[in-house]
Amino acid sequence: MAWRETTDPYRIFVSEVMLQQTQVERVKSKYPGFISRFPDFASLAAAETADILDEWQGLGYNRRALALRGAAQEVMERFSGQLPGEVRDLESLPGIGHATASSIAAFAFNRPTVFIETNIRRVFIHFFFRDEDGISDAEILPLVEMTVDRKHPREFYWGIMDYGTMLKKRYPNPNRRSASYSRQSRFEGSDRQVRGRILRILLETGVSEPGALYAGAGVDPEKGKQILERLKKEGFVREEGGNYRIT
Repeated sequence: MAWRETTDPYRIFVSEVMLQQTQVERVKSKYPGFISRFPDFASLAAAETADILDEWQGLGYNRRALALRGAAQEVMERFSGQLPGEVRDLESLPGIGHATASSIAAFAFNRPTVFIETNIRRVFIHFFFRDEDGISDAEILPLVEMTVDRKHPREFYWGIMDYGTMLKKRYPNPNRRSASYSRQSRFEGSDRQVRGRILRILLETGVSEPGALYAGAGVDPEKGKQILERLKKEGFVREEGGNYRIT
């Protein structure tokens, strides 16, 4: 994992956003190219939407890509190009919630923050809640706070996360007993899949009329129009003379 071999706050920041709702193996394949194309906050802040989405293809949840650029722009404008180390400041950036802000502070600045992600949750449920169901994160957080290594939080969380990955392979997933557990919705035929197809077509063609987009994405015109309008509203695409292109 290249993001574990650096202390560069920018590179760690990018990896933590990529890892939101995305498997590690997929991030490992996309991360090097993204960093090569956008090596720092300045280059990412100035990047065109099409260029960012081109590198982001395969990671899913394309809104994260635009939020990542928005965060880079705010780092440049509000923090003179230097990523802040305080959780409160990190939370103020687009697309960064409390857990992600805390993880960035831990990995980029070695701060002993307290947070939960899926592998951390799995470890604590496995060891402390073996005969219980419906365990809330509020029950787990005090245990994380009690056990975090305050001198070496970066290594502590790496170890916990790796242990959680191992547990998933050896035991029935303890996270199924979490109050926050829910199965991921079916991707095949979903709006997410259609959105991704439309954006991929526009990245390849540059510009396209709606009918071709609907046909290429395999969606009926009524549903396709709704999705295209959402993409337009969210700032992914723009309309020019009845045709569409990436903004």
